[in-house]
Amino acid sequence: MCEGRATDPTIPADIGGSRAGCPGGRRWVTFGPVIVVAGESLIDLVPQGTGALAPLLPRLGGGPYNTAVALGRLGARTSFCSRISTDGFGDALVEGLRAAGVDTALVQRGPEPTTLAVAALGADGSAGYGFYAEGSADRLFALPAAPLPSGVRALALGTCSLVLEPGASAYEALLRREAERGLFTLLDPNIRGGLIPAPDAYRARFRNWLPYVSLLKLSQEDAAWLGGSVEEWLAAGPAAVVLTRGAEGMTVRTRGGAGVDVPAVRVGVADTIGAGDTVNAALHGLAGRGALSLRSLPALSRAAWTDTLAFAARAAAITCSRPGANPPYATELAP
Repeated sequence: MCEGRATDPTIPADIGGSRAGCPGGRRWVTFGPVIVVAGESLIDLVPQGTGALAPLLPRLGGGPYNTAVALGRLGARTSFCSRISTDGFGDALVEGLRAAGVDTALVQRGPEPTTLAVAALGADGSAGYGFYAEGSADRLFALPAAPLPSGVRALALGTCSLVLEPGASAYEALLRREAERGLFTLLDPNIRGGLIPAPDAYRARFRNWLPYVSLLKLSQEDAAWLGGSVEEWLAAGPAAVVLTRGAEGMTVRTRGGAGVDVPAVRVGVADTIGAGDTVNAALHGLAGRGALSLRSLPALSRAAWTDTLAFAARAAAITCSRPGANPPYATELAP
């Protein structure tokens, strides 16, 4: 939400210590623990019409980037951890983070070009992508030498950043290091099959990540591509698995056996770009319930899960209602 400025002495000065302006020049009021989102940022080139030569409109994007922006717009203290180009697109991506109130102290910069993703929209608004990522800045992400600051309570990762080397290994090392320190982790694999040359090897890597994951969120398309079952994934590590099912809503299953289903919110769909990333911003709701730990997450009540996922469904519906990844602000979700 906007109005004044929040301070919190428990948050280190290098993380979450400044907030960018809200619409209208006001300041963000943020609350809750710091959530670090790690992964790629890129430019989505979204067709404006049909046919191979339709004009392409550049939009800020990338699964982790969209997640960070969604969290920031909802008022969560959020920091982005990535490598972003110093080209014009990169500058726009950094400014987009700051405009959403996202801290950029953990962002690395480099002269390599920004990754481009050319979207292809289906009749239902669903998006497929072709990527131009060879030699791009986000692929050269390096593991930060120091652990994340003590004020950080959660780490979210996913999408291309865990596929494209050499950065993928650095992000994987970040996941393992911070999970071993007891940090709450969210993984959204957000599969982009065209970028994965060895699917079976990637599936094996995915299974090896699960012991380090607190909350696994994935779409039913991701689940089908990865194979296995929710029960197998829960047994391997995560305390809960959230499965998004498009127009059919969302489901959560927990290690304790609890399950909750919530319906989708009906809306006119411009496209689905960023919808799943907006669902990741349910971390914001979990933070408000003190559930960012492996101990407290399984104990979350059915009512709390229902409220959390219903909020995420409403937020994702707003994202679907407008072109490109454009997550809602907290004021758009106020009762």
